[in-house]
Amino acid sequence: MGEIEMASVTAVCISEKKGTMKQPVDYIDVKLRVGIPGDAHAGDWHRQISLLASESVDKMRAVYPDIPAGAFAENILTEGIELSTLAVGTRLLVGDSMLEVTQIGKECHKDCAIRRKVGDCVMPREGIFAIVLKEGRIKSGDRISIDTSPKAE
Repeated sequence: MGEIEMASVTAVCISEKKGTMKQPVDYIDVKLRVGIPGDAHAGDWHRQISLLASESVDKMRAVYPDIPAGAFAENILTEGIELSTLAVGTRLLVGDSMLEVTQIGKECHKDCAIRRKVGDCVMPREGIFAIVLKEGRIKSGDRISIDTSPKAE
């Protein structure tokens, strides 16, 4: 699992259109049954919020050093946690909010703006998706931990 006690948010990003790069913002407010109001993926479905590890982006930065946060359409860029190893159902405490992992990886839009610009996309292989269980504000520097308390039935 890695050094989960050192995991943190390195950037938060949004975009109004699917399949496009997201733009970094100072913070995001996450809402139940919505995700991030104003983001293209907002809605009452299983992929409200996307997360990607900085470590995954760093692999691409070896070829394209100036890749900005949000380049792979991630809402939350993380550091210090191997997101792709988490199980569906894992609950993450992020800042003062709680997210639940609903999907690991995804089918790629073959001709998205990201692939056209960068040549590859790590999100389908290493990104994860989550829903909001507890509303809150998330910003760069927030701690990330796995919630191990028993699930309420």
